[in-house]
Amino acid sequence: MTLADPARPGRIVVAGGGLAGLRTVEELRARGYAGEVTLVAAEDRPPYDRPPLSKRLLAGEISDTTLRDDWAALDVSLRLGETAVGLDGAAAGGHGGGRETGGVLRTDRGEHGYDRLVLATGATPVALPGPGPQRFLRTLDDALALRERLRPGLRLAIVGAGWIGAELATAAAARGCQVTVVEAGDAPLATALGAEVGAYTAPWYEKAGVELALNQPVASVQPGGLALAGGGWLAADEIVTAVGVRPAVSWLEDSGIALDRGVAVDEQLRTTVAGVYAAGDCAAFWSMRFNRRLRTEHWDVALRAPAVLAQNLLGAAEPYDPVPYFWSEQFGRMVQYVGFHGGADQLVLRGDPAGPKWSACWLSGGVLVALLTVGIPRDMAQGRRLIETGAAVDPARIADPDIPVRATAAD
Repeated sequence: MTLADPARPGRIVVAGGGLAGLRTVEELRARGYAGEVTLVAAEDRPPYDRPPLSKRLLAGEISDTTLRDDWAALDVSLRLGETAVGLDGAAAGGHGGGRETGGVLRTDRGEHGYDRLVLATGATPVALPGPGPQRFLRTLDDALALRERLRPGLRLAIVGAGWIGAELATAAAARGCQVTVVEAGDAPLATALGAEVGAYTAPWYEKAGVELALNQPVASVQPGGLALAGGGWLAADEIVTAVGVRPAVSWLEDSGIALDRGVAVDEQLRTTVAGVYAAGDCAAFWSMRFNRRLRTEHWDVALRAPAVLAQNLLGAAEPYDPVPYFWSEQFGRMVQYVGFHGGADQLVLRGDPAGPKWSACWLSGGVLVALLTVGIPRDMAQGRRLIETGAAVDPARIADPDIPVRATAAD
């Protein structure tokens, strides 16, 4: 293994002003790197935290989630309101295997030469067709503008019963809005958890006074409401589209960098162009643990991947192989998910999903590969350790909520 060298010369440019971009700069400086660093951010705001936008900020508890204000301590050239538009001079090197020749990052305001480049441009919301106004909940400005609109009696239509849709419905109902969530699938969170587990969350909506319309695709957004597939109509004063995001990588299509549902990177977060790396929502990394490429749009990835990335920018060859983790607060419940259940062959419920506390366990060949917990942080902590170690578990024992998860490992 090559050790990281903080004295390694060169200019490092980070394209993306979210958490992943900021954490990359912080990790570089924490490791003693004293070279030139430029952080290019498309938004006019300095990096801020996104998870509170759909929770505490919408609830009115806070109004700003900026992550830091002591930029002088980082000694970074912060370029706000500047959007990356292309790369020049980058040479293909087979996942960074060639000589790092460097290149030029082009933006809508100029050019930045680099020796090493980090792509952390995040993702952008998917819009629905139609001429009507639709809001999104992605940026701090989005959240502040939406919060101003949430008032008692407002008819709010949310398209999409995923994580963001559920959190927004929670906040809006608490502020007295008349909320309807429209979902094309069979159950809330069906894409994230599968319809069987997602269906257990459907009663939460009714108990919170939120109308949930399942199996209801939207044809288009129109002034005053939603045109539903099949000819139906849902009147609304405000419409928020929460049907997912796409990685912000279209500007890289002619760069020579391989794209695969995001920026394709190897287990060391290297792209197919020498000296160019990627992290965060835009990066589709190769998982040795799950033997497939993963792209997870989670805060935990943006927080932790830069620690490995910074080492590799400085010459190391550290693998990035996390167990994905995500959490959500919705309808008075803390929901946590860890692992990856794609390919799992057995689902085991732990406790009663009709109650306030329960878990869902996914097994593959008897090995615990993913875990969802509702209101049980102990199960989450213990299950995460079992997933990290690739432990097989006894299905009958893990189904018993009175047996600690750590004690269900098979002999």
